[in-house]
Amino acid sequence: MSSVLSYESLVHAVAGAVGSMTAMTVFFPLDTARLRLQVDEKRKSKTTHMVLLEIIKEEGLLAPYRGWFPVISSLCCSNFVYFYTFNSLKAVWVKGQHSTTGKDLVVGFVAGVVNVLLTTPLWVVNTRLKLQGAKFRNEDIVPTNYSGIIDAFHQIIRDEGILALWNGTFPSLLLVFNPAIQFMFYEGLKRQLLKKRTKLSSLDVFLIGAIAKAIATTVTYPMQTVQSILRFGRHRLNPENRTLGSLRNVLYLLHQRVRRFGIAGLYKGLEAKLLQTVLTAALMFLVYEKLTAATFMVMGLKSTRKH
Repeated sequence: MSSVLSYESLVHAVAGAVGSMTAMTVFFPLDTARLRLQVDEKRKSKTTHMVLLEIIKEEGLLAPYRGWFPVISSLCCSNFVYFYTFNSLKAVWVKGQHSTTGKDLVVGFVAGVVNVLLTTPLWVVNTRLKLQGAKFRNEDIVPTNYSGIIDAFHQIIRDEGILALWNGTFPSLLLVFNPAIQFMFYEGLKRQLLKKRTKLSSLDVFLIGAIAKAIATTVTYPMQTVQSILRFGRHRLNPENRTLGSLRNVLYLLHQRVRRFGIAGLYKGLEAKLLQTVLTAALMFLVYEKLTAATFMVMGLKSTRKH
């Protein structure tokens, strides 16, 4: 129990949350472009910079940062939960021994499930707020009118029921493999580099963070597209049986995407996603590692976690 409630787990959780908030703020416009490409199927522009130019031209200079606060709030909570759970479970299971790739994958998967179940309502709300006021090409999208985070929660529960807050949970649970794969590769590459040197440079951390996230994102991207559509929840398509994003609905959306746009349709927005997520993950891991090391040094403590 002491490992779960340890000061070390708290430091990792806070550092992870701060790192992710910093990185997302820097690369937020890229996430805006990615989300538009995933949700607005009839948008003709396919490159990231063209979509961003369109958004700025049609909606204003600050439009790429629309929905920044709810996204950052959700990200802070989500990464705090993930990093705290990951490091606590790892401390309990590994108990001072060296970890393995298999253990990292299992711990990452469990931490991801806990994170999804606790934070999905926040992501449903922030997806809708981020797209509110956007100029869509797709007429099947029903516009929203929320005044803020609390009002969005209130309207969704009132109009769609409380379970609507967990729209997209099924693909999200499948997507826990994304951070699990990311952490498995990150920890594995880190262990390999630390065999050859005593300390990793900032460039080392940035590069292995980028490589790990690029692999995880490419493998799971089609499911991320379905997740975005279900979280947005404003399409007039297949309105029955939408609760929680059932397997039937996930397969339906995947089939519709392939039928309309071919296999490439499953990867629409991948360029923007890779650009945003790889750079964000790399910067997040860099801030996380530096902040964790600095905190332990200032407090005069030594991390007990073995890689």
